[in-house]
Amino acid sequence: MNRSATHIVMEFVLLGFPGCWEVQIFLFSLFLVVYALTLVGNGAIICAVKWDPRLYTPMYFLLGNFAFLEIWYVSSTVPNMLVNILSKTKAISFSGCFLQFYFFFSLGTAECLFLAVMAYDRYQAICHPLHYPIIMTRRLCGTLVSLCWLIGFLGYPIPIFFISQLPFCGPNIIDHFLCDIDPLMALSCAPAPITEFIFYTQSSLVLFFTIMYILRSYTLLLRAVLQIPSTAGRRKAFSTCGSHLTVVSLFYGTVMVMYVSPTYGISALMQKILTLVYSIMTPFLNPLIYSLRNKDMKLALRNVLFGRRISQNS
Repeated sequence: MNRSATHIVMEFVLLGFPGCWEVQIFLFSLFLVVYALTLVGNGAIICAVKWDPRLYTPMYFLLGNFAFLEIWYVSSTVPNMLVNILSKTKAISFSGCFLQFYFFFSLGTAECLFLAVMAYDRYQAICHPLHYPIIMTRRLCGTLVSLCWLIGFLGYPIPIFFISQLPFCGPNIIDHFLCDIDPLMALSCAPAPITEFIFYTQSSLVLFFTIMYILRSYTLLLRAVLQIPSTAGRRKAFSTCGSHLTVVSLFYGTVMVMYVSPTYGISALMQKILTLVYSIMTPFLNPLIYSLRNKDMKLALRNVLFGRRISQNS
């Protein structure tokens, strides 16, 4: 809780999405279904990677951990949003708002790092196939996954703490469905350009370095794929990389519009829609994107969802 005497705002009001009660019920039902399907889909990927011996490879190990991250990422926003839709006050406590703010950005940073690690894995698998089993060991994969989580969660406590210490003396209305940096800074009674600059610089550096690494990896990867003599080999390589590139495009495309480019000319509704894409739709589409063009994953998911007897009888 905010302990400073100048901080008289004890809670914030999240306006969410506008509309009459019927619209709110429709949005509640829609987001509830999307949330449930996201949990089921990503949970199925985790179970498939754990149970199917054919998926005991570094690529699927990283994918299983990425699906686990997606469950937590979507859970940092959607449950509170569902409660907020049905709430008459639409209030969130001061500490609850900044706790959501912290988890949302920490998990988002971890997702950027995970996407970069997955690009590294695909680069090693296609550009250095003979050395791939030696390089991408279980120990290295575990280390990379641990670093993604640690860097993600250790990067934001200090800047978010300083933002929480700013004087919020009213109004306390946030025209969003979550606690984000722009609306919180707009509600501060005193300007804090240094704090805001540090936060945006940190976020921009994470986005810039991870997306540049991903682009570099796929440039080298594309060059290697085009040198594969067989059409079937090129098609298989493109199919394993296409899923990852689709997720990268969805996530980074909307995140960079929100946190790298100026958002002053973007309407509040458009900011909400962009946030929905990378915070809710990407985790929801993740199981579909990674399974549609992957035969091993489709078979493993079928075994998980419809019973493991299928694999035993096949």
